[in-house]
Formats: sequence, structure tokens, C-alpha cells
Amino acid sequence: MGMFEKLFGGLGKTRQKLDLEELFQDYAPDSEDFYEELEEMLVLADAGVSTAERVDYLMRRKTWEDRYRKGEEAREGLIQILSGILNVGNPELKLDTKPSVILMVGVNGVGKTTTIGKLAHRLKDEGKSVMLCAGDTFRAAAAEQLGIWAERAGTDFVRHEEGSDPAAVVYDAICAAKARGTDVVLIDTAGRLHNKQNLMNELNKIRRIIDRELPDADVETLMVLDATTGQNGLIQAKQFLETAGLTGIVLTKLDGTAKGGIVFAIANECQLPVKFVGVGEKIDDLIPFDGKSFVEALFKD
Repeated sequence: MGMFEKLFGGLGKTRQKLDLEELFQDYAPDSEDFYEELEEMLVLADAGVSTAERVDYLMRRKTWEDRYRKGEEAREGLIQILSGILNVGNPELKLDTKPSVILMVGVNGVGKTTTIGKLAHRLKDEGKSVMLCAGDTFRAAAAEQLGIWAERAGTDFVRHEEGSDPAAVVYDAICAAKARGTDVVLIDTAGRLHNKQNLMNELNKIRRIIDRELPDADVETLMVLDATTGQNGLIQAKQFLETAGLTGIVLTKLDGTAKGGIVFAIANECQLPVKFVGVGEKIDDLIPFDGKSFVEALFKD
């Protein structure tokens, strides 16, 4: 199955909630009902009120400027608008140095450890050597779970005992990566609640270790978000953006929700690119995010 087919399948519930194709069947450029229904659909799919209002404004302006008369014209216009909203930042990972670092953050239960394993597998398939670092030393069995993924993906693995200093684990992983010539160090972190200052301080400590030991390295800080949490996920993203210097989002469990519109809210309100989306449980069900493909998958084929 190709990436678009996986994305199309994963967006089934969101597509059903939006039902954008039906919206254009009785399209009339001067119909207020059309714009009200469009806004309502976007809000129900968790794109958020702010994003829905922006889409409404842009759609009205584009309708007037391009003089739409047919539903098919308006449909293509909406695809352009939604794709434009998602065009923020660089959706691709920047991992040009050796080693490069990927720091994974996010609250408990979003699928962070699983996402790390899937990402490690993807990087290995691209020919990169990868080291997993068990920086979550607070949660029982976190290191064991990450170790299973390391074995499954065929990567190196660095851990300490439960309760150890996470920054010390990161330091050892970086030293080992330098010695072995590893391409990418992928660091797990504790499931930090965004309102727990001590945990945020720990994350800052880890980042200082990275900056000190690898001052010229490419560093991606990715936040893993559970798509089913909707607007709560947006609140988390805003908090982590302020404190962790995020470079992108990984959206998990997209196949299990009708709230895929959260992608637009993140791009619109945080100006953060979504870099990967999870559309299933298999190891290769983490796929690179492409805004245009995502929007096209929201419309029935």
C-alpha cells in the first residue's frame, strides 16, 4: 500500500465528519448557508474557530476574485486555501550533521515510545545509523519498552537504571554516538505535563547538554500529539512551543479519530509544520506529512 493510500484510509473518519464533497453539490457563490456550513464542518473536525473563520474569509475573497460559479471551481479553490494554511516551516527533517539529534517530547499516552520506534525504523531504511536514548527514567518500564523497539528496528540503545538523571543518560548517548560515528541520536523524554515546571526544567537541562556537547549539530525537537485529543492537543503544542523550542509535530492515531482538522489548527495558530502522521499500528505506518496530499485525501476520490 502506497503512502497516499494509507493516508486516505487513515482519514476516513475525518473525511466522513467533514463531508466536503457534499458541501459543493448545491454550491452557490452568494449562499450564506454554504459559508456557515463550511465553518461548522471545520469546527466539528477540530480545525478550531480561528482557523474556520480564516478559511471562511479566504474562501469569500477567492470566490469574488476568481468569480466562481460552479461547485468544482470552488472545490479546487478550497483545496488551494487549505493547502496554503499547511504550508508552514519545513516538513522534512534536517539531519545533515553527524551526529544529528531528534529530541522527542509529549505528554503520557500519546504514543511517543511507539513513534520513536517507528521513526528509528524509517531512518534505518534510509540508510542512517541510529541510536535510541532512554531519557525517560521516571516512568516504570519506559526503558524496557524502548529497548524492545531498538531491537525490532536494529538500532543501538543507551539506558541507565530507573530513576537516574535523564541528562546523564543523554550525555552518555552522545559520547557513544561520537565514538561509533552514529548518524542520528533519537532521545526519548518523560511524558511531561505542560503545567509541571520541574519536568520542563529537566527538558531544558537535557537541551543544554546537547548544545554543550554538540554545539554545531542539527537538532529536531518533535512533539508527539494524539490526534484524538483535538483542541487539548493544540493547548499542549502552544505550551511546548514556548518552553521546548519545537521544530515540528508528529500526529499519532490519525486513523482513529474524526478530529483530523487539528492539523490546520496547529499550522494556523502555532505556525508549526506537521512532519509525520501515524495511520496505524504497523512499524511502517508512520508516514511523512505532505500538506497537499493531506487536503486531497479529505475529499472523496
